[in-house]
Amino acid sequence: MTSLPNSRLAHMMPELGDMASRLLAQHAQSQRARTVVALAGPPAAGKSTLSERLCEALNTLEADIAVVVPMDGYHFDNAVLAPRGLLDIKGAPETFDAEGLRRDLIRVRENSGSVAVPVFDRPLDLARAGGRVVEPHHRIVLVEGNYLLLEHPPWSTHSALYDLSIFLDIEDEVLIPRLLNRWREMGQDARGAYALTYHKDMLNAHLIKTSSRAADWRWRLADAPIVQEDTLPPSI
Repeated sequence: MTSLPNSRLAHMMPELGDMASRLLAQHAQSQRARTVVALAGPPAAGKSTLSERLCEALNTLEADIAVVVPMDGYHFDNAVLAPRGLLDIKGAPETFDAEGLRRDLIRVRENSGSVAVPVFDRPLDLARAGGRVVEPHHRIVLVEGNYLLLEHPPWSTHSALYDLSIFLDIEDEVLIPRLLNRWREMGQDARGAYALTYHKDMLNAHLIKTSSRAADWRWRLADAPIVQEDTLPPSI
């Protein structure tokens, strides 16, 4: 992974268009045939939305230059997690096929042909094989996910596969309301949303924040959603 000057390691709050221009300039300056970018951060930091919008902004600047590879597509299926006793912690690092992602990224870097990658269907809670294709004309590949920069193996073996890394920086006081809202939208009551947020997601968020390697760029996010009263943690 390319090290950037210290001045570029500072927190940034650019607009999407500005970030797209930065990435396009970085790709052109590198003179690489393809630039693979890791976009990492805690759950509910906005990785999926931002990566898709960033991809759209890049493709507006240069037609069909970018594509997104979501790490969530590499979730092990519930039929695999249940026998291993991992279903209750689905979303933790060990519940993903990190080796499968690594092998696909090697093929993406080789750029010797089309590479089909899985995508996660959140409403159905399962991954769809071959849900997206990285084509040879895609010159910027945005890989987004929680654990891309994790220093622990097997995730630590991925570092050489990224040319540039971005970490979405978000404060816990912003993250927690987002997580509570997400679980309520998925049908949890206030007590269930509280338990899943504090005893599952925030444990993973803490791991990501404390055990991820330093990113080339840190993208600061500061906006917090309005939280309805019934999504606040119950007294338990």
